[in-house]
Amino acid sequence: MRPMPPHLLRERLHALLEEADFGGVVQLAAREGAVVRLLLQYLYDPEDLLHWRALEGLGHVAAAYPRQVQKVIGRLLWLLNEDSASVGWGAAAALGEIGRHNLAVVQDIIPMFCGFLEEEFSRAPMLWGVARLAEVHPEALAEVAPYVLPCLQDADPKVRALAAWCAGRLHLLSARESLTALRGDASGFRLYDQGRFRQTTVGELAREALELLTTRS
Repeated sequence: MRPMPPHLLRERLHALLEEADFGGVVQLAAREGAVVRLLLQYLYDPEDLLHWRALEGLGHVAAAYPRQVQKVIGRLLWLLNEDSASVGWGAAAALGEIGRHNLAVVQDIIPMFCGFLEEEFSRAPMLWGVARLAEVHPEALAEVAPYVLPCLQDADPKVRALAAWCAGRLHLLSARESLTALRGDASGFRLYDQGRFRQTTVGELAREALELLTTRS
C-alpha cells in the first residue's frame, strides 16, 4: 500500500485528534510510519486541546506499536535538554503518557523524571506525566515520588495544582499536611483530563487528592 500523501495524512490525523478517536490514530499508525513524527509536532502549545490529545495518541500508539515510539524517545529527551528548553514543553508529559500505556518503553529512563521535576521549565508537564503514569503503575514511581513533595509549595499555582493531582494518584501519604494547607487555595487552573479541559482550582485538586489518600489508606 502506498503511503498517504503528506498533506492528506496531516489532515486525517488532525481530524482524528479533534474527534479524540485514539483507536483511529492507532489504525492510521499501523498503515503510515510518519504518524508518530506528526504527533510530536503538536507538542509545543499546551494551550491547544490537540496538544494534549496528541500526547494521548502517542500513548495509544506505544501500546500497540512500541517500536514506533521507542524510536522517538531519544528525540523527546533531546527536547528536554538545556539547549532546547524553550520548545520542549510537551516532551516530559509525553514520557509519562507513553509509560501509562506501555511501561517497558520508558522504564529505564524513569530515574530521569526526578531531574525533570527539579527543572523549572519541565516541572509542570512532568507532574502531569507522572500523574498519568501513577494512575496505572504507581509502583514504578517510588524513586520519583519524593520529588513531588516540594512542588506542592511551588510559587507557580499551575505547579501546585499538578503536584496535588499527582500526589493523590501516587498515594503519597507524606503529602497529607501540604495538601491540607492547600485546601483553601483558590488559584484557578485548567486541567486536561479524560479527553477535555476542566476548569478547577488548586484547592479543589488538593481536596480530591486528600480523598484519594483517605480511601486508599
